[in-house]
Amino acid sequence: MSKPTPTKPSGGGDQDPRIGVYVCHCGLNIAQSVDCKRVAQKAESEKGVVLSKDIVYACSEPGQQEIKQDIIDKGLDRVVIASCSPRLHEPTFKKMIDSVGLNPYMLDMANLREQCSWVHMEDKESATQKAETLVNMSVARVRDLEPLYEETLPLTKKTLVIGGGVAGIQAALDLADSGYEVTLVEKNPSIGGVMAQIDKTFPTMDCSI
Repeated sequence: MSKPTPTKPSGGGDQDPRIGVYVCHCGLNIAQSVDCKRVAQKAESEKGVVLSKDIVYACSEPGQQEIKQDIIDKGLDRVVIASCSPRLHEPTFKKMIDSVGLNPYMLDMANLREQCSWVHMEDKESATQKAETLVNMSVARVRDLEPLYEETLPLTKKTLVIGGGVAGIQAALDLADSGYEVTLVEKNPSIGGVMAQIDKTFPTMDCSI
């Protein structure tokens, strides 16, 4: 599989979007409550969708290879993955599409596991209808996405710590030990915060100062 030259989709200009939709079974986590094949077939009629299919495990190596090959073969410039929470696998899928030259921000995920299957386990028809709606929402969003590009900016090794209590003092010390120039600001005449007002501290009963 060769990696194509990265493209820059217009995301709303003259270029028509070419969206690929993948509805993941997630084993039985989704498929036990959602008719994944029906959801994929419904998404085929959405504007801009040129490929829609259900897939057993989108996050697996075979699943990722299948999606990457589709991006190359079908010229997809946007991808919707209907699976689990983006919190779990969004970095995985961003890295996946980036590896074949597609901007990683041309991706949207519909959460069919936590937000649909797991909360509607006893009503497959309603769960499937909700899944169709979630996928349609993702397709509508991804249709107008614009590519984003990360930048590396220079860092000035100076830090402002606001508050001279125990936490602020410790933060200032840690930052200074890491090579940062630290300015500690405290509104009261002395630092130490509440701790400085305590006579003795447990368990040594030493003076807090």
